[in-house]
Amino acid sequence: FDFCQAEGKKRPSENLGQVLFGERIEPSPYRFTFNKKETCKSVCTKTYDTTKPEDKQKLDFLKKSMLLNYQHHWIVDNMPVTWCYDVEDGQRFCNPGFPIGCYITEDGRPKDACVINSEFHEKDTFYIFNHVDIKIYYHVVENEALGARLVAAKLEPKSYKHTHPDNPDCSGVPMDISNKASGEVKIAYTYSVTFHEEKNIRWASRWDYILESMPHTHIQWFSIMNSLVIVLFLSGMVAMIMLRTLHKDIARYNQMDSTEDAQEEFGWKLVHGDIFRPPRKGMLLSVFLGSGTQILIMTFVTLFFACLGFLSPANRGALMTCAVVLWVLLGTPAGYVAARFYKSFGGEKWKTNVLLTSFLCPGIVFADFFIMNLILWGEGSSAAIPFGTLVAILALWFCISVPLTFIGAYFGFKKNAIEHPVRTNQIPRQIPEQSFYTKPLPGIIMGGILPFGCIFIQLFFILNSIWSHQMYYMFGFLFLVFIILVITCSEATILLCYFHLCAEDYHWQWRSFLTSGFTAVYFLIYAIHYFFSKLQITGTASTILYFGYTMIMVLIFFLFTG
Repeated sequence: FDFCQAEGKKRPSENLGQVLFGERIEPSPYRFTFNKKETCKSVCTKTYDTTKPEDKQKLDFLKKSMLLNYQHHWIVDNMPVTWCYDVEDGQRFCNPGFPIGCYITEDGRPKDACVINSEFHEKDTFYIFNHVDIKIYYHVVENEALGARLVAAKLEPKSYKHTHPDNPDCSGVPMDISNKASGEVKIAYTYSVTFHEEKNIRWASRWDYILESMPHTHIQWFSIMNSLVIVLFLSGMVAMIMLRTLHKDIARYNQMDSTEDAQEEFGWKLVHGDIFRPPRKGMLLSVFLGSGTQILIMTFVTLFFACLGFLSPANRGALMTCAVVLWVLLGTPAGYVAARFYKSFGGEKWKTNVLLTSFLCPGIVFADFFIMNLILWGEGSSAAIPFGTLVAILALWFCISVPLTFIGAYFGFKKNAIEHPVRTNQIPRQIPEQSFYTKPLPGIIMGGILPFGCIFIQLFFILNSIWSHQMYYMFGFLFLVFIILVITCSEATILLCYFHLCAEDYHWQWRSFLTSGFTAVYFLIYAIHYFFSKLQITGTASTILYFGYTMIMVLIFFLFTG
């Protein structure tokens, strides 16, 4: 964008999480001195001559961004500068950004932010917010020597057509850019800043006013209740089956004295000689289980820290940094779990197993990420990750994660294989004709619905915070939902597993993984629905990016739920 640039200031450095999320912080030409009031101070003036092609291109870009409601995001002392305005039922909403400008349509309808001022009424015209009134609130520390601390920064975007850009007066008509304007367009950028003492806000709670104005806490309780009902219902079912049916079966088993009775077995007891037959593609299953364990522990620890308040929105990029570092360090459980299962499946190729555990799932994620980065780089986006960071991530993966996976696998293979309580028969049993709901596909499709029902309201807020720049701070709720999700996945799988074992189908290993793993497919469908209903994304590159990042999330979620 062609806004005023800051001269000769160094760019602040970002941490890993910010770089991965594409947050770049730039120095600003707006200069403040504490407690020094400025009124209508000029920053710079941009002149566009529409007869010159490069000037016209810059102006068109500016118009397009106003049409799409692009936002400025400014930071003062690590606090977002917010624009607070009244919404319905007397509430104030504080937006951590403010629009570049707004547009009045050809039939005189104001779009987005143009509703704030009745002076914006020219048809087919853009109004650019080229003046800001900034209010900075501070709180004087009791001990005078320490001085004061900033507790809030708010602004009001205004639009003025400055008649004398050299000594602006900040009054008069708004700065309009007609869509059909030709000739010279002059935009003078100015600002005013005032300082106000605010005794009631403590420095530690200075983010509260932004978070309080975010709606939706009551929906959260509703969603938690909804999830808890599902969990109670499932737990009841599982408990009933475990206690009544299994108890009855086992009691009947223990009473058998004569061998004639033992011939009349039924249901799940008929498959005892085949239940521990190694699954087809046991290598892949063990690798998925290893990576899934890694992601499960990573999510648990990250959310636990977030609940304690270490990863609040005030620590920019902390959440992503924490997740990546944990994921790298948790190579050992991944290698161990994959090795244990592979050995119990009777596998011999342990080297292949270790290599696949360390490279298959991380490799897919990295390849996807790399392709997304190439697209961003080709588009010249500031969110593209610099080459140095890519090398750093590869170094983390190859030099820390892979050796740790090898160590885990070494211990996993050294231990004895998991002992099976029954011998496996030589000849595989015939599987009888299955009814509709115990067939593999319908069972798997049904299994994903319940866990997805627990999380979809949270998903909406998480997708909003990733794609629509809303703050996400409800980690307590998220942790609760995470626990509920783990319980629901386990119980739904146990239930469906019991049903198809009763129908004498003993291929349970892959089915149990895919039953809850299918939740990820519902997540994908929801993400596609969100894309078409909530986001106004145009352009091929942006669409590819959205779906590229979504696929990474879906893969991680698949391994996690499975």
